[in-house]
Amino acid sequence: MTNDGLTPAANPTFVLRALEKALTLQAPLAQAHVARLRRKSPEASPREILRRLNTEFRTSTVSTGAGVGAAAAAPAVGTGVAISLAGGEFVTFLGASAFYVLARSEVYGMRVTDVERQRFLVTAVLLGRNMSSAIPTVAERTGKHWARAVIKTIPRESILRVNKVLGRNFVTKYGTKQGAIVLGKVVPFGIGALIGGGMNGLVSHGIIRSSDRAFGPVPALWGPIDTDEGDVQLS
Repeated sequence: MTNDGLTPAANPTFVLRALEKALTLQAPLAQAHVARLRRKSPEASPREILRRLNTEFRTSTVSTGAGVGAAAAAPAVGTGVAISLAGGEFVTFLGASAFYVLARSEVYGMRVTDVERQRFLVTAVLLGRNMSSAIPTVAERTGKHWARAVIKTIPRESILRVNKVLGRNFVTKYGTKQGAIVLGKVVPFGIGALIGGGMNGLVSHGIIRSSDRAFGPVPALWGPIDTDEGDVQLS
């Protein structure tokens, strides 16, 4: 539990700090990872690299969720420690989610370097269908597949305004949902491991589907990278 009696994932300050840390750490790692996958498989298409990212995301989040659930069920682990373990796993899951979304943007030829645009992209994908209800005017302007507009079309001033709305919705919707999952992972007798792995699998699947809607069809071929600082050519 945190000092105010909330599970970590249901604490607004904890959630926003975790998101900030995830964006800071994962953006360069995501870019480097996609480049590494392409070097290892130079003939692979964007669709094949994306399939690899999907598999990695599912596998990593399910295994960490199950691992925390199993650890929390150990006889020597008290409820407070178990919740702390699950709260730490929430940070790991959020980092993996940010990594996935930003790596996927690389596959689509979109490189987001501005932290506010990164925040918009990641929080909107994690909110899923709740994003449209939170920011209807932006959803209307950008259309069905809105990810590229975040980089090239929407002015930064608008991004800043929308991020305030997204931040509140992210804390109340995503944080509360993850808080319930955190509590589920500390259920005793090994059930927490099943809940942890199973729920992480469901949430990661939802993030992949939300990304499908945000990014649209996968490019058939590799091309120049679109960035919020101008286009660059891939080497």
